[in-house]
Amino acid sequence: MQLTTSSLLCRDRIGALIFLAVSLCYGYQTSLIPLFPGDEYEPFTARTLPYLLTFAGIGLSLILLVTAKPEEQGQLPSNLNWRLLISFLVLMAAYGVGLTWLGFVLATSLFLLGGFYLLGERRKKVLFGASFPFVLAFWLLLTKGLDIYLEPGNLFTAW
Repeated sequence: MQLTTSSLLCRDRIGALIFLAVSLCYGYQTSLIPLFPGDEYEPFTARTLPYLLTFAGIGLSLILLVTAKPEEQGQLPSNLNWRLLISFLVLMAAYGVGLTWLGFVLATSLFLLGGFYLLGERRKKVLFGASFPFVLAFWLLLTKGLDIYLEPGNLFTAW
């Protein structure tokens, strides 16, 4: 089989390249996280988990890039769902803004609810049952179990 640009281009590889770019940008932003004095000698710092996520994202995107099967001959991925991609990008930007104002619990629950809705889930029981209880359990684990500070939101702290 002769390799051409059209046979190498497929949905999985496009997705892997996008995920690789996002992981690399996330890794760069991770290096900008400030550390407390003396943290450079600690085994676990504010940068540890983001670095692990960066390496996992880079590794998974490289694996997908290498193992992706090319599309059928002459069939370019022209029917990509760009509307869904842009909708998720807008949802992520709104989550970033909403996190400051609404706080972790409400912003993350609404983000998951919106994401599930964009992916086609319409049953209210699943939408609300998969977003709010999961976020509340995660919030309890982080704040009460691990004593990690999460943004309460300006809306609730302004009173």
